[in-house]
Amino acid sequence: MTKAQATPGYDRSAKTLVTGVIGADTHIVGNRILSMALEKEGFKIVTLGALTPADEFVKAAIETAADGIMVSSLYGQGELDCRGFRDLCVEAGLEDILIYVGGNLVVGRQDWADVERRFLDMGFDRAFPPGTRTDDVVRALDADFAERERRSAKAS
Repeated sequence: MTKAQATPGYDRSAKTLVTGVIGADTHIVGNRILSMALEKEGFKIVTLGALTPADEFVKAAIETAADGIMVSSLYGQGELDCRGFRDLCVEAGLEDILIYVGGNLVVGRQDWADVERRFLDMGFDRAFPPGTRTDDVVRALDADFAERERRSAKAS
């Protein structure tokens, strides 16, 4: 059992996540490591690979009834590639889907708090800086999915 496998408060095996590298980015290694780690933790993973247009993430999420989308970018153009991503999800009827973004999202050295705020303002639920450990992503997913389960149970 890994550190991330503490009781999550929901069934990980019932959660499907779409992962991929957005835009013209070919840097796949980090995304592959994340996908493998998430799969090891019990999530169902749909891997799109590199060079994935934003609308392909949304199409894959619809086709697989995904619970979340994990967008990766390492070449520094993530801010451009991710603009309007939440809007694409909403237009497709996925207004409540969990969306995370991570990697080297912008060009140059910028204060992470500013970068994170820009991505949250774009509608991402979480944004992760370069070098984020997979256990941290799993813990965030556990917290966010468990909270959604609690809200759903209260609404019933």
